[in-house]
Amino acid sequence: MRAALVSCSVAFCACASIAARDLPTGTSAQLLVVRSPSWESTRGELRRYRRASAGWQQLGDPIAVNLGKNGLGWGRGLHGGPLGTPEKREGDGRAPAGVFALGPAFGIATAAPGGSALSWLQASATLECVDDPGSPHYNQILDSSQVSRRDWTSSELLRRPDELYDLALVVQHNQSPAQAGAGSCIFLHVWKAERPTVGCTSMERESLSALLGWLDPAALPRLVQLPEAEYQRLREPWHLP
Repeated sequence: MRAALVSCSVAFCACASIAARDLPTGTSAQLLVVRSPSWESTRGELRRYRRASAGWQQLGDPIAVNLGKNGLGWGRGLHGGPLGTPEKREGDGRAPAGVFALGPAFGIATAAPGGSALSWLQASATLECVDDPGSPHYNQILDSSQVSRRDWTSSELLRRPDELYDLALVVQHNQSPAQAGAGSCIFLHVWKAERPTVGCTSMERESLSALLGWLDPAALPRLVQLPEAEYQRLREPWHLP
């Protein structure tokens, strides 16, 4: 009987592991969850969670965030492609909805904020993110001084005269490989007052700095970003908090 119980226990663990692996959040132990009132909302709230033995546990208070000036649209991430409409496109002013891996972080400092274990890129004057859908480098961050031939006509400089990218975290939307025109250069970054973004998610500098100090690459952190109705629809099948 004891051997049978052990065998069943092992089988249950294996099944649970396979189920977790097949979820968009996978085996992540850290989640950033952004929920907005509707697809068109330009504001939302971010909550952070860690996986505990009893399930997801919320840490701290909600953080106010700005979204795209036209709200949210289905992006391309760990959930696969768009699950309906609206669909995120280049230049549409929507932040991507779905589930996304995170990192690296970047900013003007020579190193990440104290305590952060995330990979860090210093935003030099030549660090760019290519947003030209016709370029083979579309949706890539690169040092343009190290590229032999500039094959793009537009990009975002990651060292800006304003404070928006003084501290930022890459949202891995539309990658591996990037689909031309599906949206590029998506970040969590510092907000300017409480203005909507052109497609990113922004917040107060202090809040972002605290998140970067908390996120642990070993915990496979993920961003879940959804309007409330979609969150409630997908909460159970995706095993969300």
